[in-house]
Amino acid sequence: MQPLVAQIGWTHNLVIFQRCKDPLEREFYIRMTRKFGWSKHVLIHQIDNQSYEKSLLGQTNFDQALTPELRAQAKLAVKDEYTFDFLELSEEHSERELERALIARIEDFLRAMGGRFAFMGSQYRLEVDGREFFIDLLLFHRRLRCLVAIELKVGEFQPEFVGKMQFYLTALDRQVRQEDENPSIGIILCKEKSRTIVEYALHDARKPIGVATYEITKTLPKELRGQLPQPEEIAALLEGIEE
Repeated sequence: MQPLVAQIGWTHNLVIFQRCKDPLEREFYIRMTRKFGWSKHVLIHQIDNQSYEKSLLGQTNFDQALTPELRAQAKLAVKDEYTFDFLELSEEHSERELERALIARIEDFLRAMGGRFAFMGSQYRLEVDGREFFIDLLLFHRRLRCLVAIELKVGEFQPEFVGKMQFYLTALDRQVRQEDENPSIGIILCKEKSRTIVEYALHDARKPIGVATYEITKTLPKELRGQLPQPEEIAALLEGIEE
């Protein structure tokens, strides 16, 4: 990691080496700090929110739905869980309340989603065969150069959510995506999910989709560290982070 260490500030290195013991975890935060220009405060926030674990545990079908050139970047762009600790919402809230709260704090929301997202609209309107359909949130990822559709669900993930998202992505690709942009990606953001049900639901999906959960507070249990990919898989993914 010596060449990497020289590419970020000394105080950033101190934070990483004091708070992270695993070499691959350290490499992840060094590369991400270099890539996104994180300040010391943002770096500490990312470590406290366990961005390393949440990135590597992400549930997507990107391996079969995206080209090799896009897979690593896309996997790192979609986390397994998002922490929206900047929201003032009760534990019981509606999808509409969640959407309005995120829009009201749009800068914090984009920061929580990760680097290089731009906001395109809420309740984004699509018209197919004379009928109207609305995507909860539409973003654009500048590095991936693709539209990112987000569906908000305040309950548990259901397999039928995947079919609806595939429909939205097809409509975006045919009606909205520009010629120089990559295929659109979908993120289904739920309050809860069964990892096995998500795996089954995404198995044969042809459009690139990730399923994540959200929390208002930091709750990712440390025991999930035992579910991380093998070290060689993590190393391969880290090589996909643009330096």
